[in-house]
Amino acid sequence: MRTILFIALSTALSVFSACSIQTAESYVPEEMPLISGEPKTRQPVLVELFTSEGCSSCPPADRQLNFLETQQPVAGAEVITLAFHVDYWDRLGWKDAYSSAEFSERQNQYVQRMNLDSSYTPQMVVDGQTEFVGSNGGQATDAIAKAAVQPKAVIDIKLTESSADIEIGGLSKHESATIYLAAAEDGIVTDVKNGENGGKKLPHISVVRKLDVVGKLASSEASFKASATLPTGSGWKEENIKYIVFAQEDVSGRVIAIGKAKSGN
Repeated sequence: MRTILFIALSTALSVFSACSIQTAESYVPEEMPLISGEPKTRQPVLVELFTSEGCSSCPPADRQLNFLETQQPVAGAEVITLAFHVDYWDRLGWKDAYSSAEFSERQNQYVQRMNLDSSYTPQMVVDGQTEFVGSNGGQATDAIAKAAVQPKAVIDIKLTESSADIEIGGLSKHESATIYLAAAEDGIVTDVKNGENGGKKLPHISVVRKLDVVGKLASSEASFKASATLPTGSGWKEENIKYIVFAQEDVSGRVIAIGKAKSGN
């Protein structure tokens, strides 16, 4: 169940204004069963989490994302995760250093595509098609298992010191799509000083540092090839950075191809 938090802010002149943030009810993530019958190959599935260090409901979802990435619990699925830290919690006592208005806008696009009432945290989106409260392990299992049945095109990513050579082949029928390159960092731990999570140390995985558009796919195109400059930034731990490339239909949001790579691997 999602609740809407209304926070009244008063000034010394006794003038009051109100702002609201919709969040999901806080609860411990469910234990996800390991599904047996492991096939020889796994179908990549993109799992996005919209989260914030300022939201008390988010740490259980962050742990769920970590479980999905590190344990790969669903047979037939190679779970590829991205954590988008939104910025609409930043005014409520703690500014999330990894938050971005761009990521809030990406979430808003899902709100519009899926005809939702509003954005909320923590929200998990699987392959751009299914959304639910991010700490709900049962729904995550079901959504990932269903997504793994849908075939995707293969993305080959070859990394050099400063660029990524990207090649997509074997695309099945699709609508116009955008090719994205995400730089995501693992191993981040934040000592939160204030806000709803004040006093907690929050570990993160797959924190999106940068999301770039590297190309477009017309509905008539069955392949794609390009070279893209690797994103960089101050304070990034390069040894913990991984690169995820995915193709997503512009109207439906369906992920039609995905791959990942890491320097040195």
